Amino acid sequence: MTDTSIKRLDSNGRLSRVVVANGTVYLSGITAKVKAPDVAAQTTDVLAQIDAHLAQVGIDKTRLLRVNIWLHDMGHFDAMNQVWDAWVDKDNAPARATVESRLAGHGTNLVEMMATAVL
Repeated sequence: MTDTSIKRLDSNGRLSRVVVANGTVYLSGITAKVKAPDVAAQTTDVLAQIDAHLAQVGIDKTRLLRVNIWLHDMGHFDAMNQVWDAWVDKDNAPARATVESRLAGHGTNLVEMMATAVL
């Protein structure tokens, strides 16, 4: 019998930060809590939030399947990657895409990430 339950965590009426369904964990788009003026600091903040959300469901970054990354400016790609490369588990790197996009926040958000993992 298939488990069709859906578990939603950190819901605010507009979105759920974490959704678990059919053994898959979906993280909503995450931006930095502290709007530091540099992408490295914001990336560090976002990755820490990903770690915390995964821990809520009892897993870690080694269970990531995919991460989508949006940058306010592709000129920040190398700085973001320096932080990413120090954080990612090299033996369990997820599939990843990075694009430039106009982000919500009137220019204060420099990076946003959305992730999918498996329990």
